[in-house]
Amino acid sequence: MRGFGLTIEPLAGDAVRVALRGELDLEHAYTFDEELKRLEGTRPSCLVLDLRGLTFLDSCGLARLLAARRRARREKRRVLLVRGTPAVQRLLAITAVGDHFETVSELPEELLLAPAGLASEAQ
Repeated sequence: MRGFGLTIEPLAGDAVRVALRGELDLEHAYTFDEELKRLEGTRPSCLVLDLRGLTFLDSCGLARLLAARRRARREKRRVLLVRGTPAVQRLLAITAVGDHFETVSELPEELLLAPAGLASEAQ
């Protein structure tokens, strides 16, 4: 799969899930960052970055994940990463970027109690 996309989904409380798919690379990293900053403007208490749909992640994508973490710390926002494919997890481990995030295999149960609402998609 070439390209990049994301789906934004409200979760319980004012948490938000951002499901990434495709390639988070130089070509798409700043589009991701712009969408994330727009979402952060709504002040969610928790941001869940779901990496399960990513097929590729490069240093530009890693940098944008770290930038999101820095902004979250500044705003006292919780950030969760949902583990991605073995290739994505390997890159996070080799670079030690994964050590800077709270990482889960699945969404925590307390966040699954999503209110009725529409998910939005960005291509």
